[in-house]
Amino acid sequence: MEHLTALKTLHIVATILLLLGALGLAIWTVRARRQGDTEAYAKLLRRPLLFVWLVMGLCLASMPFTGWWLVHLVGWPLGQTWVLASSVLYTLGAFALWWLLVRLNRLRKAEVAGLRFTLALAVFSGVCLLSIAGLMGAKPV
Repeated sequence: MEHLTALKTLHIVATILLLLGALGLAIWTVRARRQGDTEAYAKLLRRPLLFVWLVMGLCLASMPFTGWWLVHLVGWPLGQTWVLASSVLYTLGAFALWWLLVRLNRLRKAEVAGLRFTLALAVFSGVCLLSIAGLMGAKPV
């Protein structure tokens, strides 16, 4: 039972770190833009904030493995609707987050314009991750 508790803790900590990191970056960006910093988007991928992106990437990469291991240890079938919905939402949210990083890198290099699509990607990936957290909390078993 110790493995299950440790794995649950690891999975929850990864989820919380991912959501807090995304929220922190969003708040930092909004504050920088309100203060008139025109290069706020370019600064999102610079060295001090790179640590936040790396922690978020590590959390994002670990979540499918710890989630599958938790489902396996508890004995739930992988065909349950909430597990399948979480998997689909995770795939879509991770793809949107990856696309967001590509767009932010292009914004940093001033290769693209149009911040609405970048914002839409950020909101979509955030909603996906929050929905997964809700499904994990509800677990309609």
